[in-house]
Amino acid sequence: MSSTRKHTWKASSVVISAFVISTALLAGCSVQPEAQPAAAAESQLKTVKTASIEKKKIGDPLEQVADVSASVQMDVVSKVSGDVLQLQKKRGDYVEKDEVLFRIDPTDLQIQKEKAQIAVSGTRQQMEKARKDLADSKQDVRDGIAKLEAALNDTDKNYSKLRNDYDLGLVTKIQLEQTETQVNNLKRDLEGAKRKLQTLESTNSLSQLEQGLETANVSLRELDRSLNYTEVKATVSGVLTDLPVEVGMTLNPGSHTATIQQLDPVKIKAELTEEAAALVRGKPELNFYVPGVTDRIKAKVSYLADVLGAQSKSYALELEVPNPDRKLKPGTKAQILLTEEQDQVVVTVPSLSVVREGGDTYVFVLNGGDTAEKRKVQLGRLNETIQEVLSGVKEGEQLIVSGQNQLKDKEKVQLAK
Repeated sequence: MSSTRKHTWKASSVVISAFVISTALLAGCSVQPEAQPAAAAESQLKTVKTASIEKKKIGDPLEQVADVSASVQMDVVSKVSGDVLQLQKKRGDYVEKDEVLFRIDPTDLQIQKEKAQIAVSGTRQQMEKARKDLADSKQDVRDGIAKLEAALNDTDKNYSKLRNDYDLGLVTKIQLEQTETQVNNLKRDLEGAKRKLQTLESTNSLSQLEQGLETANVSLRELDRSLNYTEVKATVSGVLTDLPVEVGMTLNPGSHTATIQQLDPVKIKAELTEEAAALVRGKPELNFYVPGVTDRIKAKVSYLADVLGAQSKSYALELEVPNPDRKLKPGTKAQILLTEEQDQVVVTVPSLSVVREGGDTYVFVLNGGDTAEKRKVQLGRLNETIQEVLSGVKEGEQLIVSGQNQLKDKEKVQLAK
């Protein structure tokens, strides 16, 4: 074969090969891919593990330090002046209400009472004499009025007779005028006597003496009351924790003489934070104990402040506890249980199952067996590997505990085998 023909065949072979290859490529592009098997699609789902949400004990009951104090602390003061005459009780004694603690010398008050009695008696005598004198004066005026009326009647009759005689010329004009003057004078005297009687009957001329007698009686009653105060008595039942008086000591009104603390019942007082107050608000009773003295005792909540104390910046809590054996002593420390054992059993999730985004917290719950549902949750207390959940999930739901950090809400998932 010639050289020219060889080159022509090689060129033709190259063109044919290129055509065949191009045809094959075009044919390959036009062929549709076969559908993927179900196993291949499933292998693309994210695999997760789940655990049932359970209630678990999150910790021990929360406690708050508190103080034991008397339910009532009463200060006893002296109400009269005088020297301490006799002590009936000593510090530390248990006293009943109205029991005598000590006595004050009553001598000065008794002397004042005697003077007041004399004043009352003297004023009463003056009253009796003045009352009799007034009655006599009234009677004298009435008698004088009766005499004047009789004299006026006689004189008036004589004047009428003299007028007739004057008309007949039997008496002179001077005689007639003299009799007329007598009549007018008697009339004026009678009117004056009647006014005097009216004044005596309408005016209380004894008022000053009556006021004096009333004042003397009030003074006497005050002294009687003061004499009762010379026996200084317990104002409540309780322990006499302070008695700063001695025999011979001079006391003035208002002097502090004793302090009594009522120990049945007693109060358990504490100051709570806002979080602690929220745990007990609405509870009628709480448990407490005094370390080394008592077991747990249930006590009534007598007071829980609604607002923060201006000075303490806390919420005041008071429990009231019967203490008939006086085992609980003021000044000792107590522990109040803000929560009970059953309060510690709560809905929990593993701490590592929580997804945090910004300031919010989420978990994923398996819904329908193959869907990851994103739930916003409110977390409470933390105890090592578990976290209390206050809201967002409930007991018995299936919590996704692995692979949750790569999930999206409503994403389809498969369980690990």
